[in-house]
Amino acid sequence: MVQVIPEIQANKEQIVTWRRHFHQHPEPSLKEFKTAEKIQEILTDLNIPFGKVGETGTLGTITGTKNDSTQSQRERKVLLRADIDALEITEATSHDFPSLNEGIMHACGHDAHNSGLLGAVAYLASHREQFAGTVLVAFQQAEEIGSGAYQFIESGLLDGVGQVFGMHVEPALPVGTIQAVSGPTMASCDIFTINVTGKSAHVARPHTGVDALAAGANIVTELQNLVSRLLNPLEPAVIGIGKFTSGTRYNIVSNHAKIEGTLRTLSHETREHFLAKIEETAHDIAKVFGATIEFENYPAAAPNINDEDATLRAQRAGAKIVGEANVIKQSQPSMGSDDFADFLTKIPGTYARVGVSSSEETSYGLHHEKFNLDEDVLPIMASFHVEFALDYLNQA
Repeated sequence: MVQVIPEIQANKEQIVTWRRHFHQHPEPSLKEFKTAEKIQEILTDLNIPFGKVGETGTLGTITGTKNDSTQSQRERKVLLRADIDALEITEATSHDFPSLNEGIMHACGHDAHNSGLLGAVAYLASHREQFAGTVLVAFQQAEEIGSGAYQFIESGLLDGVGQVFGMHVEPALPVGTIQAVSGPTMASCDIFTINVTGKSAHVARPHTGVDALAAGANIVTELQNLVSRLLNPLEPAVIGIGKFTSGTRYNIVSNHAKIEGTLRTLSHETREHFLAKIEETAHDIAKVFGATIEFENYPAAAPNINDEDATLRAQRAGAKIVGEANVIKQSQPSMGSDDFADFLTKIPGTYARVGVSSSEETSYGLHHEKFNLDEDVLPIMASFHVEFALDYLNQA
């Protein structure tokens, strides 16, 4: 039986109202201006001081007032994080609060992440006597393009934070279940581009040119061999090429090719190794053809590696809400990614999953135009944030 914090359950209607507002007014990555304004308006109403991080990120501060606390407890800081951006998807749900911004939709549950954290903020703001130390709340922009977490990290505002916690909705799990797993749970995401430069010529005289298309095609083929030949087959990794463009006409030797792909790994070491191998392979193959390459990489997210202590804390917190039997402690990692992982490169923490499904309507996958969730999960999410924060701040 689910047992959320009673005061949060009593505030469910408000949390649902927030969620539906954000759902109807989604904004894409780095353009979450009105979303940030609404968050900051709510924080102001709750008397929570905040600062801006980048143009659309918000970091609130809640300071505890517990009397019988130790010096160590008073100095502790914990960070709770929710992402706020939406996706370029045209909504096809049947509920009565669809997106009002054409072609933009909260199809990954960030409206729920956002409102769930606000529900936790409302509780913590009115119960400061329950903890000493500081709760920082990050409403992070641009998760979908991997451009938000690093702005918080580089801001310097997270100095002294002892643990970080976040969660993601999971339509593959029923409402009333929580997943908190230690170790690698999601892959890194690197988005690379290889530009191949050759020399134009008539196809009847290929020897007078440098065929960038042929060089590029061989690069694409050889990249597929790297993981299968250079990595332990028991360790997951993906090198995927999603786009290859070259040429302007059937009878012209192409002077340029462009390859776009992604690398996904579950460890920092494997990630570093294969990024180097991708560039090295492209360079060496291009050289055979007399071509040159330029390699560019966008590091969208590190591998998500959950800290053991923080994960045990999340498991305890989750068990208080949904019961020990409904806390999933082991699962296969995903090759998807989330830039919450970038926080984990600097601060010990854990990223959990919360079940949101209760019907066919709430079982569509993330990034689907019909994605929806059972709003009974919102008090669970708010309570989960609170229980994690209190467990960390009040430990002896």
